[in-house]
Amino acid sequence: MQEPIVIIGAGQAALKCAETLRRLGFDGPLRMVGDEPHPPYQRPPLSKKFLSGDCTAEQLWLAPAAFFDQNAIELMTGAEAIAIDRARRSVALRDGRTLPFGRLLMATGSRPRSLTITGARLPGVHALRSIDDVVAMRSSLGDAARIVIMGGGYIGLEVAAVLRTMSRDVTVLEAQDRLLQRVVSPEVSHYFSELHRAKGVRIFTGATVEAIVGRDRVEAVETGAGRFPADIVLVAIGSVANDDLATSAGLETANGIVVDAACHSADGIYAAGDCARFPSRRYGTSIRLESVQNAADQGRAAAAAMLGASDIYDPVPWFWSDQYDTKLQIAGLSLGHDRISVDGDPSTGTFAVNYFAGDRLLAVDAINAPRAHMMARRQMA
Repeated sequence: MQEPIVIIGAGQAALKCAETLRRLGFDGPLRMVGDEPHPPYQRPPLSKKFLSGDCTAEQLWLAPAAFFDQNAIELMTGAEAIAIDRARRSVALRDGRTLPFGRLLMATGSRPRSLTITGARLPGVHALRSIDDVVAMRSSLGDAARIVIMGGGYIGLEVAAVLRTMSRDVTVLEAQDRLLQRVVSPEVSHYFSELHRAKGVRIFTGATVEAIVGRDRVEAVETGAGRFPADIVLVAIGSVANDDLATSAGLETANGIVVDAACHSADGIYAAGDCARFPSRRYGTSIRLESVQNAADQGRAAAAAMLGASDIYDPVPWFWSDQYDTKLQIAGLSLGHDRISVDGDPSTGTFAVNYFAGDRLLAVDAINAPRAHMMARRQMA
């Protein structure tokens, strides 16, 4: 009988790994350990359709319940892994159970970056990563009229768009000089700034939050530029990898579990998805990606590697963001670009920004331009 495989995590990467293991012929015991009470589900709709109430939790499931029985996958929800014993090749759960493994996949994902300022734990202050986070925020919304969003990245802007369609008063506070500064060009930042302002969102850049104030619940956000009244605050200031368990087990970590080009960490242990940092020959550095595409593809790659494949995982990353009726699709990473070009006219709402290092195309941001996105992915591949 084959030695069991344990997967810590129950998200996109975990499910794709389990699915691929069965498809490639692994017929040994296969266990998936998730600390949430839900089966594997899609996360992108959380900040959009699920927040707005346009879809139910069940519509987010990545696979029907019968899938796990049909594929002999033991799905353990509400189970928290607390330690990995590499010598004994076992995983300890908080409820006292111990799971032996021959091979182990770490698919622990990421979590919202937390605040350390005064008032960060006041009722009415939310982060958004899970179904339960969104349920709590929707419950808190009630008659709340004034929403302050800390962070002008994808999550912050997607939530701002949803809340404006619900006629809420929305203010976005971004510490950087422009929205989406870490990931897009000034041209794309400007386009989204103007889009949100036209919809009634107040945007303040270079805004450093000093404290969240309130008595029994949040009442305002204090910044160096003044006080912003708030009935609810969403903290959307980025994320960090869930690599604490790996660090405690002596695995190499650096805001992510460090793996090689075959998703291998050490001693029959692999990592995939948001929690994994892998070498990219394409970009000449190690990268950690947070996207559905990476989670699914790297989950498949890890499964193949567990079964003896030696393929190199070095994808062309791609991402997307829906805000109002606008779709931003990004192919590649703009790391190290030295020039850009713009195709189309941003004033029309349909254009693409190309990022180059010399003559080499590194990335393309396509705004309402799906053909440009697909052509870029093909060209870079």
